[in-house]
Amino acid sequence: MPTSEDHWTWQCDQVLPNDPGAGRRLLEELLCQLEALHWARREIFGIRLAVDEALVNAILHGNALDQAKHVHFCCWLSPRKIRVEITDEGPGFNPDHLPDPTDAAHVNRPCGRGVMLMRAFMSHIEFHQRGNQVVLEKERGA
Repeated sequence: MPTSEDHWTWQCDQVLPNDPGAGRRLLEELLCQLEALHWARREIFGIRLAVDEALVNAILHGNALDQAKHVHFCCWLSPRKIRVEITDEGPGFNPDHLPDPTDAAHVNRPCGRGVMLMRAFMSHIEFHQRGNQVVLEKERGA
């Protein structure tokens, strides 16, 4: 949970159906908010990739496309910081057990790339509970 010392100008707390389309609409709304706060295009691009990967991972891998399950999306945005929490209803996973997608032995395997992108574009990433919740944070300019 974000601290009270941050001055959030936009917040979102939604439970999404386990459908990639629902996540895309929410992501577009988030991107509009970032643009309204004049975040740099490069940062918006990175945030888009990271949040999209996290949503797709929750829907496809966490909830295994099960239409009976949902994804909980929370976001806090200020002129200097963004925090996104995405939680699925799946069994979770251990991110430390993902293969390194840059390793020659794994370069043709699709797993691990999304988490690698999240780590590359966000200032902070962590997995909570049993591995079914990811927290993404980005400090503006970092």
